[in-house]
Amino acid sequence: QVQLVESGGGLAQPGGSLRLSCAASGDIFSVDAWDWYRQAPGKQRELVAYIIRGGITNYADSVKGRFTISRDNAKNTVYLQMNSLKPEDASVYYCNVQITDFAGRGHDYWGQGTQVTVSS
Repeated sequence: QVQLVESGGGLAQPGGSLRLSCAASGDIFSVDAWDWYRQAPGKQRELVAYIIRGGITNYADSVKGRFTISRDNAKNTVYLQMNSLKPEDASVYYCNVQITDFAGRGHDYWGQGTQVTVSS
């Protein structure tokens, strides 16, 4: 089993910044990929960014140039630095991790979600 703990959400003004964190612990032999998703009320969950082995990253067009995904492999933690926030970035943000456990089995897990509000 793996536990994910998200933190860092809250209220930011338009143009402001927030940094989200998501830490994984448990039966982890290797982390294969990290994703950040978001879901606003009445909308489908959308992929915001991902980072895979080798450090390759990709972003949704709506956040390119403003958000940065990074990871700390030693801490099994992923971050999402969100700059130049817009009201349309307001959502519940979820991290997702794909891991291989010590038995060689692949799993994916979701964080509990953290609310990001962008308002003046």
